[in-house]
Amino acid sequence: MQSSETVSERLSQVIEDNKGLDGPCLPTLIAITQEFGYVPPEAVPMLAKALNLSRAEVHGVLSFYHELHTRPQGRHVVRLCRAESCQAAGCEAVAAEVEKTLGVKPGDTTADGEVTLETVYCFGNCALSPAAMVDGRLMGRATAERVLGAIGKSVKAAE
Repeated sequence: MQSSETVSERLSQVIEDNKGLDGPCLPTLIAITQEFGYVPPEAVPMLAKALNLSRAEVHGVLSFYHELHTRPQGRHVVRLCRAESCQAAGCEAVAAEVEKTLGVKPGDTTADGEVTLETVYCFGNCALSPAAMVDGRLMGRATAERVLGAIGKSVKAAE
């Protein structure tokens, strides 16, 4: 793990490199995510100060976009659509089985850091509901078996 001084120095550099852009808050948060894999907590006050924004304004941007995270993500990221079309096609059963097998709820990462499970509302793939995204690859007609198989896991047998 890196010292917080190193993290602060890297954050300062990323902020400095991006603060001259038009509307720099979002592009800087994206650059921070690319650098660290997530937005470390100390980034919000640093970015707010550098851009003369309130912490609330930076937090608002950070919390609005699903691709921005405040915690490290797992090696695999599984996103399950829970919008209306996917609900009608059985996404809740898929989600329940994936949650059971992984032992996590949406928004959490498995204890071993392997998989982060997220809920989204619409990939625009309604014709192939239920939809999922595994490691950035869209999956139509998703089943728990297919989703878990894409990350090398198998569905737990009924107990």
